[in-house]
Amino acid sequence: MTYQPTTYYNSRRQQNWSRNQNTARFSSAVKLGPVAHTVLVVLMVTVLGLIYLTQATRTTSYDYQSQAIESQIADLSTQKSDLEVENARLTSLNNVKNSNVAKAMTTPSNVQYVQQ
Repeated sequence: MTYQPTTYYNSRRQQNWSRNQNTARFSSAVKLGPVAHTVLVVLMVTVLGLIYLTQATRTTSYDYQSQAIESQIADLSTQKSDLEVENARLTSLNNVKNSNVAKAMTTPSNVQYVQQ
């Protein structure tokens, strides 16, 4: 038996392997060229753009719905204030007609108007 010294090759990275770590590296058998990489990047950008567009249109549709609801709220509050005024007008006329002062009034016997 002849003695052969063990040769160590220094790599650029010195790694200290600890317990429970994989020491094998995966290398893919499929090699892609620059055209395939460009096509894949374009496809990924397209998919991300479509996702962005769907999210943007979803928020826009929520904005339209909220504007419609706010418009409906404004219309209903205007209608409510109009009804409150109408209610006050109608109840005040009934109160005046049924008051003791109105009941004590008599109809005039002689009415004269000023002429110009």
